[in-house]
Amino acid sequence: QVQLVESGGGLVQPGGSLRLSCAASGSIFSFYAMGWYRQAPGKQRELVTVIGNSGSANYADSVKGRFTISRDNAKNTVYLQMNSLKPEDTAVYYCNAKTTLANYWGQGTQVTVSS
Repeated sequence: QVQLVESGGGLVQPGGSLRLSCAASGSIFSFYAMGWYRQAPGKQRELVTVIGNSGSANYADSVKGRFTISRDNAKNTVYLQMNSLKPEDTAVYYCNAKTTLANYWGQGTQVTVSS
């Protein structure tokens, strides 16, 4: 059973930074893609960024230039570095991992951007 455990969320002021981590219970090479989604109150869950096994990444337009996804294969961990945070980035952030047969989710971590 695959488990994804997120950490690193919290309260930060506008313009600040946070780094989220997603630790997988197994080798992340088994996933052809890993990514981060977020869901704000009253809104649908949306894709923030995704990274493939090759290391190539895609980002939502709203976070381009501010967020960076990376992976540490030795630690089976994916990171999301979030800089220049805005109040509209406030949401629960979920880690996601995909295989050809299944789609896995973490439990989510709250990010609140407020002064």
